[in-house]
Amino acid sequence: MTLSAFAYQLLEIILGVITAPVLLGWVNQCRAWLQNRSAPSLWQPYRSLHKLFYKQAVLAENASPLFRVAPYVVFGTMVLVVAIVPSLETRLPFTVAADAIALVGLLATARVFLSLAAMDIGAAFGTLGARREMMIGFLAEPALLMVLFVAAMISQTTSLPLIAERLSSESLALYPSLAFTAVAFAMVLLAENARIPIDNPATHLELTMIHEATLLEYSARHLALMEWAASLKLYNYVCIGITLFLPFGVATQSQGTTGLALAIVALALKLLVAGSSLALFETVSAKLRIFRAPEFLATAFLLAVLGMLVHLLLGA
Repeated sequence: MTLSAFAYQLLEIILGVITAPVLLGWVNQCRAWLQNRSAPSLWQPYRSLHKLFYKQAVLAENASPLFRVAPYVVFGTMVLVVAIVPSLETRLPFTVAADAIALVGLLATARVFLSLAAMDIGAAFGTLGARREMMIGFLAEPALLMVLFVAAMISQTTSLPLIAERLSSESLALYPSLAFTAVAFAMVLLAENARIPIDNPATHLELTMIHEATLLEYSARHLALMEWAASLKLYNYVCIGITLFLPFGVATQSQGTTGLALAIVALALKLLVAGSSLALFETVSAKLRIFRAPEFLATAFLLAVLGMLVHLLLGA
């Protein structure tokens, strides 16, 4: 690997870490516009993070070292996912580790630390949120793996960079298998990021919230890292969807600086469309009861399985 490759890798990481709160702010803006409300600033997530980083952390007396370490582990894991998902270029130093199964393992690692930290204090709502978080993960991860396997079967590899390269090099055509898995992936994205219809990030109702319940005992810099990691998770899922279903515009090593600049522009446009589409879907949807979440994710899994069967039987 050349020095420029490591520079591009660092650029991809920095761009992802900086862009993630902006993507969340864009989704919040679009939701407000669609609901005919006064929209918050695009930079509001940054202001919230800045305010939290300058506050003094308050910890429970019985908090273990795990409670203190978890925010750094969750945030670091999400940054590592940014590094291995080929959002800008396919031949970067960290992309050699971008295996589909390893990617799901990293996301599961962040979930485990988040849930353990929520249960560490022993508070009722934290434990409730952790159990719901693990329930969602238990149902969403098989669907996500099935989506990744369909793309891997089409591309004959489980490496995300090679999947992006091979799908982008194909002639423009409709793959029914990818159409089914795209719907399944969208459902998994909504569930994994605590969005409507599974959860509503705009409310703090103790009996219904999932992700927010796991963060009730955090404050100051610890809460800031957890919130930043949540926005990074949304960014990562959108980039995974782009890699699997819209890989066009991602640069290769042979394209150099020009290709990287075009890839940045293409990524920005895709993020704008994805954020506005997410806001539109949340606006026209209603939140499901928590007991309906398994049915929602089971439907996602069945759609992914249907996509695999279509590919195996019809080769399409």
